[in-house]
Amino acid sequence: MLPFKVLLPINKSLATPVYQQIANRLISLIHEGVIRPGSPLPSSREMAAVLAVHRKTIIAAYEELAAQDWISSILRKGVTVSKDLPEIKPRSFKSVAKNNAYSEHTAFPFSKLSLQPTNMSKAGDHRFIINDGFPDARIAPVDLLLKEYNGLFHLPSMQRKIVYGDLAGALNLRIALAKFLSESRGLNISENNMLLTRGAQMALYIVARIIIKPGTTVIVGEPNYGMANMLFSNCGAKLIRVPVDENGIDVAAIEKICKKKKPGLLYIVPHHHHPTTVTLSSQRRMKLLQLIREYNFPVIEDDYDYDYHYNSSPILPLASADHNGNVLYIGSITKSFTTSLKVGYLVAPENFIQESLNLRRLIDIRGDNLMEEALAVLFKSGDMQKHLKKSVKLYHQRRDLFCDLITQAIGDQISFEKPPGGMALWVTLDKKNPLPLVSQKASALGLFMNDGSFYNTGNVNYNALRMGFASLNEKEMEASITILKKVMR
Repeated sequence: MLPFKVLLPINKSLATPVYQQIANRLISLIHEGVIRPGSPLPSSREMAAVLAVHRKTIIAAYEELAAQDWISSILRKGVTVSKDLPEIKPRSFKSVAKNNAYSEHTAFPFSKLSLQPTNMSKAGDHRFIINDGFPDARIAPVDLLLKEYNGLFHLPSMQRKIVYGDLAGALNLRIALAKFLSESRGLNISENNMLLTRGAQMALYIVARIIIKPGTTVIVGEPNYGMANMLFSNCGAKLIRVPVDENGIDVAAIEKICKKKKPGLLYIVPHHHHPTTVTLSSQRRMKLLQLIREYNFPVIEDDYDYDYHYNSSPILPLASADHNGNVLYIGSITKSFTTSLKVGYLVAPENFIQESLNLRRLIDIRGDNLMEEALAVLFKSGDMQKHLKKSVKLYHQRRDLFCDLITQAIGDQISFEKPPGGMALWVTLDKKNPLPLVSQKASALGLFMNDGSFYNTGNVNYNALRMGFASLNEKEMEASITILKKVMR
C-alpha cells in the first residue's frame, strides 16, 4: 500500500474542510501518476485508521471523488480509481514530494512589460513610512461616505444603477465635479466633458493608448513622473526629455522641438511638478499656451493635487485657458481623500471622451457607481469642500513643521526648497550619503523610505527622493527624522 500518511498531509487550521483536503490531494496524486487508473484504494475504515481521522471524513472524501467520477465504489469489491481516465504515467516519489498547488511557470511564451523596479511593496513591513506624498486617511470623512453609501445601497432606485450604471461614471458625481472644477479651476465644462476612472493612473493610461502609436514622440520633463514615462514607453513612444528647473519645464526647449517637428504629445505637471514639486511660472505658462495653439499638439495636463496650495492662490490650469481643445486634463479625488478610494477623472472634448469610453469598456466595464453616487452627495452637501479646507490647513502646518524638523536634524546633509503646495518635499542628499544605503539602514531601524532609484533616468542619479509630510503627525515626523539622523550621522 502507498504511504498515504505521507502523501495525504492534513492541516486542520485551514479553512478548507479535512474531507475536501483529502479529496483534492487524491485528485492531485492521480494527476501526477502516483495513483494509476484502476488502482484500488484503502477502504474507508483502513484510510481513516492510517490518517487518524473519523471514518465519516473518509466517506465524505470518497463521495466527493465519486461525484466527480474520479473513483468508483463496487459492493464487496471496494473502492478503485476510475479506469476511463486519460493514460497517466507514474512518476518517481521524489518528483512529487514537493507538491505545488500551481505551476510556477507557463508552458508558453508571452510579452513582458518594461518596468522600472521599485521597493514600495516592502513599505507595509515597517513601523514608520515616509511615502511619496499621500493624504492622511485618518482625517478623511470616511464615516460620512460610508453612511451615504449604506443609505443609497438600500434605495430600490439604486439597484438598477449598480448593475447598469453609466459607462462614463455616475452622472450625479460628474455633474457635481463639473460644477466643482468650474468654480475652483475655471474650467468651463459640463458632465459630457468628463470620464470617471479608477484613479488618475487609469485616465493617463486611456489617453496614452488612444494617442500614442509606435514611434510617437512624447515630450516629458526631466526628471518626470516615473509611471508616466514607463507607460509612454510601453505604448511605443519615443521620449524627448526637456529639463525642469525652479520655474518648471523649459518651454523654450519645447519651442525648439516644435520648430523642427511637431511633437505627438506633451505630458506636463505644471502645478506641483512630480517629482520636484516646482510650479510652472506664469511667463512660461503663457508661452506654452501660445505654442499649443500655434502647433496644435495634444497635451496631457496632470493636475493630481491642485487643491493643496499654501502660500497663495494656486495658478489656474492650462485647461482653463483657450487651447483649441488640445489640453486633456487629468485629476484625482484619491489625493483629496485617501489612497484606498480610487477615483480619478479625465476632462476632454466630447469626441475624445466618447473614444475613451470605448477603450475603458475593454479595461473595466463600469466603475463603482454606488461609491461614486455617495461621493456626489458629499460634494453636493459641501462636506467634501469642508474636508478640503480642513486638510489644506493641516497639511500647511505639517509642511512647515516637517521642514523645520528635518532642517534642524540633518540640514547640513540635504538640500530642498520649501514647496508652495502639495504633499511632499523634493530632497537631495549629499554624495556622502548614497540614498540606497540610507534607505537600507533606515529600514533596519523600522523606517521605510524610497531608495531613490525610481526617480533616476538613464545615467542620471539624482540621489534624491520625495518625502511626503501630509500623512505624518508630529510624533511620526519626529520618530522618522530621528532614525534618519542616526543613519546619516
